[in-house]
Parts: sequence; C-alpha cells; structure tokens
Amino acid sequence: MAVILVVLAVLVVSYASSMKAYLEQRNQINNLRGQIIQSKKDIGALEREKKRWGDKAYVATLARERFGWVLPGEIAYQVIDKDGKLMGGTDRLSDPNQIVHVAPRSWWSKQYDSLQQADHPPKVSPPATHITPNDE
Repeated sequence: MAVILVVLAVLVVSYASSMKAYLEQRNQINNLRGQIIQSKKDIGALEREKKRWGDKAYVATLARERFGWVLPGEIAYQVIDKDGKLMGGTDRLSDPNQIVHVAPRSWWSKQYDSLQQADHPPKVSPPATHITPNDE
C-alpha cells in the first residue's frame, strides 16, 4: 500500500509541474495573441497615415501649418504680443479651470445697446492738421 501511495504522490507531483508549465504557456500564448492583435491595429493605422502622406494636399497643409510656408502671391503675417514676442499657436488644450466664463446676454439687450450707441455716438476728436516732431 505504501508503494502505491509513493507512486501516486510521484505521479501527482509530476502532473502538477506539467500542469503548471501548461497553464503558464497558455497565459503566454494569450498575451502574444493580444500583442498580435494590437500590432495589426497599429499597422492599419500606420498604413492609413502613409496613404495620407501620399496626398499632396495633406503634405501642403502640414507644411503650411508647421513651417509657415505660403503660396506665391500670399502674404504671411506674424502676430506679436505687447512685449514683442511672437504669439504662436499651441497644440495643447487650455485648462478648463482657467477659462473665463462670460454670462450670455439676451438678444434684446444687445439690440437696445446698439440703438443707444447709434443715437449717442462717442465723441471723436478731429484729425490732426499739423504734426509736430517729438523731441525725445
């Protein structure tokens, strides 16, 4: 009886280690299948991007945005702030907590203000007829 128990114990240990290896391999295979699926999605996205780069209009648009290129006959402008530094666009979204929310006004109050301004225009000084040099 003891010999049978020893043989059964050896069989259980050998099958347990084999079962452990089998389950680890199944887990690894499932992980690799997930990576394959993700890689196929990435390949599809990259192929679409490659097709976009084949479009001349897309390339021209990116060149205009990134490098500031203009077509012949167009005039390019650069906007500077009050300190003389270039104001450029940013690819980041602004923080929603920093946006100032203005309460919307009703249309009739806007119309009334427009009528009031038309009835009583602001006083404008006449243009200068003689310019004097500045001694600074």
